[in-house]
Amino acid sequence: MINSEYLDVFLDESQEHLQSLNDHVLLLEKEPTNLSIVGEIFRSAHTLKGMAATMGFEDLAQLTHHMENVLDLIRNEKLQATTNVLDVVFSALDDLEEIVMDISNGGEGKKDVTEMIRRLEEILGNDSTPIQSVQVNQEVAATAMALTENHLNEDFDEFERTVLLQSLEQDYSVYILKVSLDPEVMLKAARVFMVFEILEQSGEVIKANPSTEKLEDEQFELDFQVTIISKVELEKLRSQILKVSEISSVHIESLTKEVLQPSREEETITLVKNDSKPTKLAKEDQSSSEGSSKKASESNKTIRVNIERLDKLMNLFEELVIDRGRLEQISSELKNTELHDTVERMSRISSDLQEIILTMRMMPVDQVFNRFPRMLRNLAKELKKEVNLEIVGAETELDRTIIDEVGDPLVHLLRNSIDHGIETPQERLRLGKPKVGTITLRAFHSGNNVFIEIEDDGAGIDRDKVLQKALDRGVVTEADAEKMSDQQVFSLLFSSGFSTAEQITDISGRGVGLDVVRNTFESLGGSVTVHSTLGKGSTFSVQLPLTLSIIDVMLVEVGVEKYAIPLSSIVETAIVDKNEIYQAHNQKVIDFRGKVVPLVFLKDVFEVPNARDHDEFYSLVIIQKGNKVAGLVVDALIGQHDIVLKSIGQYLSNIFAISGATILGDGQVALIIDSNALIKS
Repeated sequence: MINSEYLDVFLDESQEHLQSLNDHVLLLEKEPTNLSIVGEIFRSAHTLKGMAATMGFEDLAQLTHHMENVLDLIRNEKLQATTNVLDVVFSALDDLEEIVMDISNGGEGKKDVTEMIRRLEEILGNDSTPIQSVQVNQEVAATAMALTENHLNEDFDEFERTVLLQSLEQDYSVYILKVSLDPEVMLKAARVFMVFEILEQSGEVIKANPSTEKLEDEQFELDFQVTIISKVELEKLRSQILKVSEISSVHIESLTKEVLQPSREEETITLVKNDSKPTKLAKEDQSSSEGSSKKASESNKTIRVNIERLDKLMNLFEELVIDRGRLEQISSELKNTELHDTVERMSRISSDLQEIILTMRMMPVDQVFNRFPRMLRNLAKELKKEVNLEIVGAETELDRTIIDEVGDPLVHLLRNSIDHGIETPQERLRLGKPKVGTITLRAFHSGNNVFIEIEDDGAGIDRDKVLQKALDRGVVTEADAEKMSDQQVFSLLFSSGFSTAEQITDISGRGVGLDVVRNTFESLGGSVTVHSTLGKGSTFSVQLPLTLSIIDVMLVEVGVEKYAIPLSSIVETAIVDKNEIYQAHNQKVIDFRGKVVPLVFLKDVFEVPNARDHDEFYSLVIIQKGNKVAGLVVDALIGQHDIVLKSIGQYLSNIFAISGATILGDGQVALIIDSNALIKS
């Protein structure tokens, strides 16, 4: 089964269940007597065990089964959910994650789980039960399925019969449902998935007829059958399904052991066949009240699409943006009214399309945040500290390309906060603070940017200590140090190898590696800043763009070449008189709004031939990164444009101050300037 076509579905759902297990075990540690949490944990573990056994991953199934035995004792109040017990459960979850990761990397999911099983059995004590072999009863497999004419017609294979028999033994009901759609139904597949959504909340789906693939492709008339195991009453299940619009009737029959005709009873592990659960191409939110009519009100529909398809769609749209620019240029040159109106309308439509596609690529930052609570728990135990992590705005969305990159640098910032920010419980009590420290992880939108903040109520950063370290290392001079603001001093933490930690640990050292963190965020078009009050805590604020694929730029001209400067780094544009330029430290500067701004001549940086001589006036683009400002001297300002960011390939990847390229409407290639690199220089 390892090479099964359902492997991708198995991996996706396994990762979801593992994340759910981690989240709920963390909740259980805070509320050890809350049996509803235990129920959720048990349900996820039970489903994961069944999927693993079905796919043939025995180590995964065996370890999950033993973990399930421990959870069963907690659920039946025969075992307390102490920290020591949950430590073992967390260790088991780590092993499960390793196995799933091995499978996702093409492995066979093999791992020696003997030691972990021994630790779980120690918890079980006298209640320990031997692991059940993951196999199908051959005698049951030989039993013929006989349904009389009074029952809905359905044939079950040996595997499915075993599942149904065991479910009946565990006081579950087995139902066969025949659902009939309205003859004038719209979007048959959508109605099918709405029914499956209800069924999955009510129990476990065992079989669908026609197959789920045919149901997804609408390769059926108006009827389909589903076999489900559930503890929900038959009439309640029927009424829930009838609330779905465009369902004409639901016929449900209950199966018994006599109908299934088992040859003998044998305890087996419940296995859930992956092809019984359709890929969610669409679903509708059923939020109707008891008095709602059969025709549901307008509700949300969603669709699950492979991310590769979205990438291809984005690439095609990027080409469309390039052609749109070309049409706009042709229209302006020909000055044809009808052509101009058509191009203008196409531009509006493509702009709306651009917004929709970018929205489709958005993912909630919860995809990254959800692994942090468990990580901080482990660190807190290792450092003998008590920390509470508060997550705010986890639903905030970012482009998936950025989501993929921000995880590791955020981990580093969080590790710094708990290691060198939060004090020990004894120290906090001595200072009059709560014994438990708080780290707040916050995400929110602001304009075309997403901000992620990591705030702690710990010791804060000693400004004088940072400044003295910088002076000792020659990072700043005495003269510069006297003029530096708090923000400028704290930004020194991001200097390469800079650290104020008296003792560097293997967990973190505030400053060690922060230059890498900053470089990662800046490579994504973002920035990171620090605010801190000694004795009260620190806040690391990360600013990120919503997307990297299509960006707003200011096109400028230098000689015969055109360059694009991202609008996110531009403060404003200006034209200055040549007489307003001064020389300071072998650098041309201007006094811009009371601040000395150094000038960077792009013609010199990129060695542009035939650049204009600036006799009287300079065209400037004022750019900013953090607290640093610079003025880029160009020949002319062309205007603001939406451009498609294209990679310039491996052979040209190390060009100074160039982050990519784009194709303009006239077919000319314009290089995209890395403003941060120019400011650093």
